Amino acid sequence: MSETAPASPTASQRHRAREAIVQALYQWELSGYPMPQVEALFRADNDLKRADLAFFHSALSRIDHNHSEFVDALTPHLQREFHDLTPIERNILLLGAYELMERIDVPFRVVISEAVALSKKFGATDGHKFVNGVLDQLAAETRQVEVAAHGSRERV
Repeated sequence: MSETAPASPTASQRHRAREAIVQALYQWELSGYPMPQVEALFRADNDLKRADLAFFHSALSRIDHNHSEFVDALTPHLQREFHDLTPIERNILLLGAYELMERIDVPFRVVISEAVALSKKFGATDGHKFVNGVLDQLAAETRQVEVAAHGSRERV
């Protein structure tokens, strides 16, 4: 019996996973349920067949376990308290912080671009500008070598 390596997730599968992550984080925040319960309920109630489920699970698990670390990393780049942000901004920034800090397999420009797209879809009218600025600063701090290799820190 021969084993084959699992196929790499597509950009579309990752994008769908990110959308689901933001929605699950929102549900987690509003419900107060433990993350494993939120994840199970979210999987049962939503069609995630075309999403990268491994990425979905990893992000929710890591954000749950390292929430304060991600908030602490984001805080110096905020103009107001983290808890004063909208739930959508908070959750998109948490996902972005997770990816920038723990998923070096995802280029920083992709992290920021995806966060901006999520902000445009789920957030307030100009929320994407705020998310872009915060994650751009966090990328410069957490991905110094990668950012330097791409020249000046352009806005995505």
